[in-house]
Amino acid sequence: QVHLVESGGGLVQAGGSLRLSCAASGRNFIWYTTGWFRQAPGKEREFVAANRWSGGGSTSYADSLEGRFTISRDNAKNTVYLQMNNLKPEDTAVYYCAAKRAQDRDSDLRQYDYWGQGTQVTVSS
Repeated sequence: QVHLVESGGGLVQAGGSLRLSCAASGRNFIWYTTGWFRQAPGKEREFVAANRWSGGGSTSYADSLEGRFTISRDNAKNTVYLQMNNLKPEDTAVYYCAAKRAQDRDSDLRQYDYWGQGTQVTVSS
C-alpha cells in the first residue's frame, strides 16, 4: 500500500514557476514508477510526466509541455517533484501524483494503482 500527498500548488502569474511535491508513505516505494497528471475544469485527466524506478530513472513528458516541466524524485525522502517553469494560463488544473508497479504505458492513467488527493495550480494572465 502506498499513500501519496501532494503539496506546493497555488496561484502564480503567467511566466512564473512552481514546484510541486508528492510525499509517499509505504514500503518499497523505490520500486514504483511515479507520474503526474492534471485535470482542468470540464476536461479529462491528462498525463503530464512520469519517472520510472528502472532504467536509471528514465523520464517521459507530455509533448504539449514544450520542455517547461521537469519531474524528479528523491528516493531517500520518498518524494517526487514536478518543477514547472514558464507557466501559462492553460496550465491551470488540479495536479495529481500517482504511482504504479508496472514499467510500461506510463501515460495511461488506468495503469496507476495509487493516487494522491491533488493540489490546485492556478495561473493568471
